[in-house]
Amino acid sequence: MGTTTEPAARHYRRDSIEFARAFTFFDAVYAFALTLLAVNIDPPDGAEWADPGTLLASGLGIQLMGFAISFVVIAVFWRVNHRLVAGFLALSPAVIVANLVAIAFVVLIPFSTQGISDEGSSDAPLAVAIYAVNISAAIFAQSAMFFVARHDGILADPLPRRADLVNLLDTMTTPLVFLASIPIAYAFGTDWGRLTWLLLIVIGPLSGNWASRRVARIRAAG
Repeated sequence: MGTTTEPAARHYRRDSIEFARAFTFFDAVYAFALTLLAVNIDPPDGAEWADPGTLLASGLGIQLMGFAISFVVIAVFWRVNHRLVAGFLALSPAVIVANLVAIAFVVLIPFSTQGISDEGSSDAPLAVAIYAVNISAAIFAQSAMFFVARHDGILADPLPRRADLVNLLDTMTTPLVFLASIPIAYAFGTDWGRLTWLLLIVIGPLSGNWASRRVARIRAAG
């Protein structure tokens, strides 16, 4: 009994002020990361505000594209993190550390976004590679946080392990696409590398629907 109750005593229970403070902190970091995206946009010179075409051609267009992509990416990370933490009965020290690691990669996204959206670096394959690795690392870290929470026994509604594996396979489709864009960027150019990310518009829903059906069958069989 001692080995199960001692770690639990260090957990921040869901109804505790510590849980609420940690939950608020996590949300605030995502909001801060979204704000940093706007700070990275460089205002064009006064003469370039003559008309929309000149304004976008000044480099603002690609910066706004990078902002839009990363805004959606960070928003999705926040939504997933919010949903995961909302399903915890408590926060363990290991889960807090795992979540901080995931957040660290999210906070780096404005930096890697600058690489793919600045006029001087957007044509460099390395910029696409750094961005793809950044996003993939954040996904891996967020997935690891979930499995740490499962190991610590703080999930409110744990699924069968086979269902967790199915959901993990679904999650891994995103880093697979991002990491695949790296060799494409080096072989065919950065534009093709960035266009590879659009595959998620098709692959994401297909993989999500497959995972949902598979998990439903596993839960019914269980």
